[in-house]
Amino acid sequence: MAVHLIVGAGMVGSTTARQLAERGEQVRIVSRSGRGPTHPLVERIAADATDADRLGELAQGAAAIYNCLNPAYHRWLTDWPPMAAALLTAAERSGAPLVIAGCLYGYGEVTGPMTENNPLAATHPKLKMRADMWGDALAAQRAGRIHAVTEVRGSDYLQAQSIFSFVMGKPLLTGRRAFVPAPLDVPHTWTSINDMAAMLVTAATDQRAWNRAWHVPSAPPLTIRELATRFTGAIGAPAPKLTTIPDPIFRATGFLSPMLRELQTTAYQFARPFVMDSTAATTTFGLRHQPLDEALREAATALGGIPGTTTGTPQARPATA
Repeated sequence: MAVHLIVGAGMVGSTTARQLAERGEQVRIVSRSGRGPTHPLVERIAADATDADRLGELAQGAAAIYNCLNPAYHRWLTDWPPMAAALLTAAERSGAPLVIAGCLYGYGEVTGPMTENNPLAATHPKLKMRADMWGDALAAQRAGRIHAVTEVRGSDYLQAQSIFSFVMGKPLLTGRRAFVPAPLDVPHTWTSINDMAAMLVTAATDQRAWNRAWHVPSAPPLTIRELATRFTGAIGAPAPKLTTIPDPIFRATGFLSPMLRELQTTAYQFARPFVMDSTAATTTFGLRHQPLDEALREAATALGGIPGTTTGTPQARPATA
């Protein structure tokens, strides 16, 4: 049985590993610490993601290589280039398809719903880097250096690090006021980590997905206020109390918190509608997004538990066809 090589053991990589293992696939997950999900079909390996030779060895005979890495935002300019280069080299040496867990940053500021045909027009160095990573990988495939490549793009995650989990989730769990560094009433697409993993698995195992990008099937867009109301309703928490942080204060907090400073880089995503169209994936592969309330209850569990329940680890759930 060919092994699926996942590089990166964060929420995206670990959820993808669980979904593959639950399908009966052999998985090899790589991280610097050697962590990852515990499952009989999951092999956890400690390795440096910038070590092209080691990744190339691990990728020999692989069914696919998954780039599920996500360096700290404030280290993207230094950490991403050697990691992306090492993964391209591993794909070239092994002949395995390269599947990239991407995002919407490469589009830059948009004026309407995003499809995979939108130009990658970002100009900020950190955002343009994601566009360039995809461009480099696609150029390598077209030049015959790698067998196949695809990129899966999701919006802000519900169950992993995002503006929702970073500044809203925990206060809302306990009925406290959430101070939000964004307008409250602008439509925005939110993506379940389970749907991201399901699209990654589909992109790796269905040749129709190769050599182009795909958007993850996601729930209809919600404003921050609507999402907060849906979240508290789904978990039985008090009605949300929200306050927008004024721009001058938001900018000042960037000097104290690297994460808040990085949120300023992508503040444009919340200043006007930021809507992802995933019609291509739903019509081509028959995938559907995870029910929103289910994803929000998993988000609550990941943040510390739904009020009045016993905490536990949310289980990965493939999107249903």
